[in-house]
Amino acid sequence: MGVLSRLSYVVRSKVNAALNRAEDPRETLDYSYEQMRDELQEVKRGIASLTTQKKRLEMQQRRLEEDVEKHNRQAREAVQQDRDDLARQALEKKKAKMQQIEKLDGIVADLQDRQDSLVEKQDKLQTRIEEFRTRKETMKAEYEAAEASARISEAMTGAGEEMEDVSRAIERAESETEEMQARSAAMDELEETGVFEDALSDEDSIDRELSQGRTDTEVDAELETLKAEMSGGAETESEEQEAESETAAEEERVEADVSDEEVEQELEELKDEEA
Repeated sequence: MGVLSRLSYVVRSKVNAALNRAEDPRETLDYSYEQMRDELQEVKRGIASLTTQKKRLEMQQRRLEEDVEKHNRQAREAVQQDRDDLARQALEKKKAKMQQIEKLDGIVADLQDRQDSLVEKQDKLQTRIEEFRTRKETMKAEYEAAEASARISEAMTGAGEEMEDVSRAIERAESETEEMQARSAAMDELEETGVFEDALSDEDSIDRELSQGRTDTEVDAELETLKAEMSGGAETESEEQEAESETAAEEERVEADVSDEEVEQELEELKDEEA
């Protein structure tokens, strides 16, 4: 097989495969049905044309038959007038017309046979078309039911082309989401370890440790100061509470002395009154 032959074969096979994929059985059935209807119309037109030709010949036959009768009358009249010559002419014309009628009889009979054959074929084709129409509608219904069932099965199992696309899209989305989550976790981890700050700083590791030591020392000093302030404040508060307690006790003693004096004075007054 030559290169061109192989190329032609490959092209035809590719085209045939593409047509098979693009072919819709329902459209093919409808097209076939329309083709059969067109054929039936052609048969009907053929029958009509044949019948027209037959009718035209039959009309010509009737005119010839009328001429035969006419020539027959002419021959009789010529004989009555002793005109044998005219009678002979009339009979010759009569014979020629009868020969034409005989030929037309054969042609009309042949046309009639052909017409009968076409009518029979038309009836058979009509019956076949009706049967095909019923079968076509049945096959279309079966195809649509099978197609719907296949689509439902594909949707449920995820085996259809669209469902496969959806599944792949979901997988890509999940993969991208996991990637973004991993990157976010990595950024958080690097930020916690100070990698980003290290990258932006000019200090080396020794500088950072010394700086951390200074910070710790300052924090410790501030903590000691805070503790001292808190301790001094507690002693002052204790002294104030003790002073307040002594003042209150002194006031109570003074009030008690005053009360005793008042009682003694009132007692002396009572004694003087009794005396």
